[in-house]
Amino acid sequence: MKSTPFTISTTEMRLINRSVILELIRTNSPISRTEISRRLKVSLPTVMRVIDGLVAENLVCPNGQKEWSGGRTRTMYKFNGMARLCIGLDLGGTKLYGGVADLNGNIMHEEHIAHHQTQADESLQLLYEFIDKLLEYVNDTGLPLLGIGLGVPGTIDQTTGNVKLAPSLGWFDFPLKTRLEERYHHPLLIENDVNLAAIGELWAKPDDVENLVLITIGTGIGAGVVINRILYRGSHHMAGEIGYTIPDRNLLGRTYPGFGAFEQLASGDGIAMRARKLLKGKRPEESLESITAEEVFDAARKGEDWGCLILSETVDYLAQAIAFVNQLLDPDVIILGGGVSRDADLLIQPILDRLRGSIPFLQKIEASRLGYQAVVTGSIMQFIRIASPGIIFC
Repeated sequence: MKSTPFTISTTEMRLINRSVILELIRTNSPISRTEISRRLKVSLPTVMRVIDGLVAENLVCPNGQKEWSGGRTRTMYKFNGMARLCIGLDLGGTKLYGGVADLNGNIMHEEHIAHHQTQADESLQLLYEFIDKLLEYVNDTGLPLLGIGLGVPGTIDQTTGNVKLAPSLGWFDFPLKTRLEERYHHPLLIENDVNLAAIGELWAKPDDVENLVLITIGTGIGAGVVINRILYRGSHHMAGEIGYTIPDRNLLGRTYPGFGAFEQLASGDGIAMRARKLLKGKRPEESLESITAEEVFDAARKGEDWGCLILSETVDYLAQAIAFVNQLLDPDVIILGGGVSRDADLLIQPILDRLRGSIPFLQKIEASRLGYQAVVTGSIMQFIRIASPGIIFC
């Protein structure tokens, strides 16, 4: 059966032009309309029409400088990052972080919930309260809100906005977008949290980085994949769900409700669980339940045998996953993020040592530059690409 040729409408082409021109101005301010036309190979009348619209929206403004060419002056334009605000939220399985930022990426206000264990409607109610707090700050500034971006630790159906799978929040085929639209009347962006964080990390990288993979290690494990500066989601919106990979043949043929086999070994919770098993019978039962991944890393830093053993096993599991990602995608850089990445100094060099000689070429491995702010930054970058209310280019 022949496939139908892909076409786009004139309106869609205008929206794409607008998005691309705005991004070029943002990353190359100040710049003239003639230079934009030359770089993008778009007609000058088209560029002028788009810029007139962006100026009317106050997203772009003349910067007061002039460019001289052939006896003529050309007005230089700059991106106006203070024209709008954006709300970004990182819905962690046990932590909640939200921020209000301008379009330059400056976070102006933050809210945290250090620990929560909520499920289904309870998780939604907590989210409502959190968004309301952030909206109060936005309203006090008097600046317009570009939108609300949410990073969810799970799989999102981009067509419906339903959360197909987010076990840490108790959401399974949960109609999150519909529920939020009933309460809020702002453009909404609902995306996998690691995908948004990967886009945020891309913003923080030099322009020569086109391909990156962000692996986050926290309550679960996930990866955000950016190819040619475009987020890759996969056919079923499951690209990067490496927590479900099988790191050992002995783990085949089993059922893993909620979290995957790899997550149950190398996530923050998995690291703590392995420590409890190792220390069972060696510590009082009540103290075992309070063990965290952070405690394991602290013990390893002190040279305690049990902490060093768990750390070594964790390095092995992560090295296998990174080798697979490296050989499959060949990115410019692999970034470690999430809560466990705070101890990246204990992980990165040992991983490199494990893989040296085992694979032909290993890309650079780095710790996240943005940390817990990556999801908020990714939300801003996506919202900058809004071509008109409700239309988001990813």
